[in-house]
Amino acid sequence: MANEVLLEKRNKIAYVTLNRPEKRNSANRALQNALGEAWQEVNRDPNVWIAILTGAGDESFCAGGDLGENLARARGEVAADTATAPVGERPNPAGYAGIYDVFKPVIAAVNGYAAGGGFGLALSCDIRLCSENARFGASEVRWSHMAGGQAYILPRTVPLGWAFWFCLTGQFIDAPTAYNIGIVQGVYPQALLMEEATKLADTINANGQIVVQQTKQFIYNSLDMPLSQAKKMERLYYQKIRQSPDYDEGSAAFVQKRTPAFTGKPTGANPKG
Repeated sequence: MANEVLLEKRNKIAYVTLNRPEKRNSANRALQNALGEAWQEVNRDPNVWIAILTGAGDESFCAGGDLGENLARARGEVAADTATAPVGERPNPAGYAGIYDVFKPVIAAVNGYAAGGGFGLALSCDIRLCSENARFGASEVRWSHMAGGQAYILPRTVPLGWAFWFCLTGQFIDAPTAYNIGIVQGVYPQALLMEEATKLADTINANGQIVVQQTKQFIYNSLDMPLSQAKKMERLYYQKIRQSPDYDEGSAAFVQKRTPAFTGKPTGANPKG
């Protein structure tokens, strides 16, 4: 994995850090490829149950795409990436979009500016916490670019008026506003952000990975379904979860008034769906 993205694993948590602080962690091709490799490793390692995504430094989470490199590519000065997955095969997680192929929960620890594609990257995470100096904005429209990765997530995250406000003004909001409209689920001093993100990850991991992963998958798959269809699909997911040894262990721990000892064994419940 290139130095543009750092990956550290501790206590069932993968810490993924965007590592271009001198460029405000903007995403050039090397960073996007390295990020894809990190997501593949998160998926692949059975000892990783959850991931935390953050940026290096204390100024920026991710300033979006590297527009200088994008312009050079458009002019033919940098080779375009033409690699594609074989027909009928799901591509490996890569770049911004790769986070959608991570079947384990991902927490964004937004430690500064989340601009453009960097805002979209934060929105793509399942839960978002931020530092007090965080700023969020779909700034692409100011440069005649569409708010890719934001225009379809924001209407599913905030009231429609706010989605239009972001995508059509290109302006930024501060951390308290982000919390008030539901962009983030917590605001903390910069020095405490990663500690709080780790606490949240530990809380989620204590529930066992099978039920957590299956619930994440169900929520995303049900978003575009009518309620009647989502109810039917819920029964299928519940049947998967019941086939895991953790289901009976949870019931036994409740009856015996003890802490459950979940193994995460996916017997009968494929965590990848």
